[in-house]
Amino acid sequence: MILQALTEYYQALEQGGKIAAPGWSPVKVSYALCLAMNGTLERVDFMQTEQPKGKKIVLAPQSISLPAPVKRTVGVAANFLCDNSSYFLGIDNKGKPQRTLECFSACKALHEKLLEHVDSPAAQAVLAFFRTWEPKKAWEHPALQEHLDGILSGGNLIFRTAEGFVHSDPAIRQTWETYYNSAGDGPQGLCLVTGEVGPIENIHPSIKNVAGAQSSGAALVSFNAPAFCSYGKEQNLNAPTGKFAAFAYTTALNHLLSDRDHVFRIGDATVVCWARNAKPAYAALFGGAAFGAAVPSYTENDLRGMVKSLCAGQPVTYEADKLDPGMDFYVLGLSPNAARLSVRFFLHNTFGGFLRNIQAHYDRLEIVRPAYDKFETLPLWKLLSETVNQNSRDKSPAPDLAGEVLRAVLMNTRYPATLLNGVTLRIRAEREITRGRAAVLKAYYRKLQETIKRENPDIPEEVLQVSLNPNTNNIPYTLGRLFSVLEAIQESANPGVNATIKDKYFNSAAATPAVIFPVLTNLAQKHLKKLSSSNRGLSISYEKQLTELFSKFDGTEYPARMNLPQQGSFQLGYYHQTQARYQKKEEKEHV
Repeated sequence: MILQALTEYYQALEQGGKIAAPGWSPVKVSYALCLAMNGTLERVDFMQTEQPKGKKIVLAPQSISLPAPVKRTVGVAANFLCDNSSYFLGIDNKGKPQRTLECFSACKALHEKLLEHVDSPAAQAVLAFFRTWEPKKAWEHPALQEHLDGILSGGNLIFRTAEGFVHSDPAIRQTWETYYNSAGDGPQGLCLVTGEVGPIENIHPSIKNVAGAQSSGAALVSFNAPAFCSYGKEQNLNAPTGKFAAFAYTTALNHLLSDRDHVFRIGDATVVCWARNAKPAYAALFGGAAFGAAVPSYTENDLRGMVKSLCAGQPVTYEADKLDPGMDFYVLGLSPNAARLSVRFFLHNTFGGFLRNIQAHYDRLEIVRPAYDKFETLPLWKLLSETVNQNSRDKSPAPDLAGEVLRAVLMNTRYPATLLNGVTLRIRAEREITRGRAAVLKAYYRKLQETIKRENPDIPEEVLQVSLNPNTNNIPYTLGRLFSVLEAIQESANPGVNATIKDKYFNSAAATPAVIFPVLTNLAQKHLKKLSSSNRGLSISYEKQLTELFSKFDGTEYPARMNLPQQGSFQLGYYHQTQARYQKKEEKEHV
C-alpha cells in the first residue's frame, strides 16, 4: 500500500512536470569539469551556491537533475555523467590507489559503452577525455589545483563543454533513457506494485533526509539476512518490485523529504504527507491543522474557518488551489534503524476525514486557558512535551509514544495509555498541573467514554468540562477544588512561603484524602485566624468558599483511597478551581 501510494504520487508529479522522469534524479553537484572538444580538461567550475541552512546562509552543492545514480555497497559501481573524483579522475585521498584506479576504469568502460555510437560533439569530448586522461599525472594537472582539496573531499563532478552541460545534450539524454529502460540485472517477474511483468530490482535506491538515518541514505525495502528471505530468493526479490516502481516510489519519497516546509518531526519519527493529486496546498493546510506549522498569508482565524468548511464537506480555495475534502490523503512516519528505515505508521483517509478527526481531538482538548498561555490550541509537540522532564538534557518524548498519539489523533481512536501514564508521572514528580496536562486528562477520559459508550462513575461527564463546574457533587473533583482553596488560604496568610501544602501534600491528598485532609483543614483554620487579623474581608470570603465545598460532602467521609480515574477528577478539580481563582483576580485588576 505504501509503495503503491508513493508510485501514484510520482505519476501525478511527473504529469505536472514537477519531478524527474524515470532514469533521472536530483543529485548534489559541487564542480564541473570543462572539456575542450578534443577531451582536454581546460578548467574546473565551482558549482556550489549560497543556500539557507536554518538561520544562516552557507555554500552548498547545487541540486541538478542527472542520470539516476546507482546504489553502492562495497563494490565498484560507476555512475553516468556524474560521480566523484575516484571515478572521474582516478584520484582521491582515501589511501587506496589500486581501488581508485579500478573505479576510474569502471567509469571509463561505462561511458565508452553508452557513448561510443552517439553522434554528438559532447559525447565525443567525454570519450576523448576518458581515453587520454592519465590518473597518475592528475595530481599535477594545472586545471585542478585551485579546487583540488574540495574535489578530493568527495563532492560530485559533472562534465561541461563550450556548448553547455553534457547531460543536457539531447542525443546523450536519449541514449541514457534507452539504456536505463532496457537495463536490469534482475530476473523477469510480476511487480507487486504495478502488476506488470518486467525486470525486478535487486537493490532499490536509497531514501535520504530522514532524521537520524545515515546521511548517504537508507533502505525502505531491504532483506539483508537469510532469516528474512523465503523460497530461496535473495535480497529484494522477496518483495518483487519492478524497475519503474522502485524508481518511482523512491524518487517520490525523496521529493517529499526534501521539502522542508512540509516535513515534520514527531519524537524520533520524520513525518511526510501528501494528496493523491500531488497538490502541495493539501500538505500545507494539513501541517497547520495537525502540527501547528506556520501557514503564510493566512491568519489563525482564516485557517480555522477553512478547516471548519472542509470538515463540513465543503471545498475551499487555498493558495489558488481548490481543496477537495474527498481527496485521498496519506500520512507516513519513518524512523531510522541503522542502514534501514522503520515505518512508524502509515495512515490513509480522505482529506476531510483527517481534518474532522483533528478537530474532534482539539474539541476534546479544550480547557480553560491561563492568561499567560499564548497557544489558542495545543499542538501535538506541546502535548508530548508534557510527558517529559523539562529540566533533563534530553527533552524528547518516548519514541513509540509520539507515533501512537499521532495515530490516535488522525484515526480518531483511543489515546494510548502511555500518554496518560506519562502525564500522571510528571504531575506526581513536579506536583504541577499545567494546561497541557489537564487537557490530556480531560481528552483521554472523554475519548475513553466515547469508545466504551458509557460514563465512568469515577470521572463522569460533569467533571470533564472546559472550565469550573460548581454544580457537581463529585467527591474527588470537589476534593481537588478544596485543595486549591486551602492552598490559596495558605498563600494569603503566608505570602512567599518556601514550601506550600502543594509541595508537601498534593500527591498524598489525591491518593489518600482520608489521611491528609483532616490535617490540611486544621492547618487552614490557623491560617484563617492569622489572615482575619490583617484582612477580615478576604478571610470571610475563604470561609464562605469552604462552607460551600464542605456542604457538597453531605456527611460523606473522605475516601480512604482513590484510584487513577478518581485522582484524575481530583486533578481536574484542582486545575479548574485554581484557574477560576486567577481569573477573578484578573477581572478585579481590569475593573
